[in-house]
Amino acid sequence: MSRRHAHPIDAPAHWQDGWLSGVRHLPSPNFGPRPAGASIDLLVVHSISLPPGVYGGPEIAQLFTNTLDWDAHPYFQQIRGLEVSSHFVIRRDGSVCQFVSADDRAWHAGRSHWRGRDNCNDDSIGIELEGLEDTPFEPAQYAALVRLGQALVQHYPIRWVAGHQHIAPGRKADPGSAFDWLQLARLTGWPDAWFPPGVLPAPEVRR
Repeated sequence: MSRRHAHPIDAPAHWQDGWLSGVRHLPSPNFGPRPAGASIDLLVVHSISLPPGVYGGPEIAQLFTNTLDWDAHPYFQQIRGLEVSSHFVIRRDGSVCQFVSADDRAWHAGRSHWRGRDNCNDDSIGIELEGLEDTPFEPAQYAALVRLGQALVQHYPIRWVAGHQHIAPGRKADPGSAFDWLQLARLTGWPDAWFPPGVLPAPEVRR
C-alpha cells in the first residue's frame, strides 16, 4: 500500500458491485452480507496506524487481509488473532485503498449505536485514516476524504457522518481530538444535521 494511487473523483466516480474505480483494491476476507433492507446511510470515520505511530508500511493492509505477522512487533501481541476490516483506508499521502465492497458489511464498527440503531456495521461505510488520535491529519487526507465522501454520497443514501468515538463511546476514541470536523463540513458542504452533536461550532460563530 506504499505506492501512490489515483485519487477517487478526479474524474466522475464509477462503481461496480460496490467497488470504486480509481483506487487500489485489496479484497479482505473479513466481510459479510448486509441485512436485507439495510439503508447504507452512515459514514464512520476511524483512525489507525500499525504499529501505533508508524506510517507508510504494509501492516494495515496485512491486518485487514489476515496476513499480519503477529510476531513482527511486540504491539501485535495485543491484537493477535483479530479479524477486522474497513471499506476504505486513506494513507498519509492521500492515497486510497478499498478492502471491502461498499455494498457489503465490513467489520469496522464493532458494538455500536447511532441514529437510533444498533450494530452500525449493518448499514454504514467505514473509512480509516492513517494516523493517531492526537496527531493532526494531513491536508492530502482531508482532500481524499472529501472526494471519497462525495462519491459515496452520490451513490448511496448517506445522511449521517460520525466518528468511531461517537458510535462506540467509552470503548473507542478515534479518530480523536486531532480530527477537524469543521474542515470536513466546510469542504463538503454537508448539512450540520449530518454531523455528531457538538463537533461543529454554531453557525453564527464560524468565520
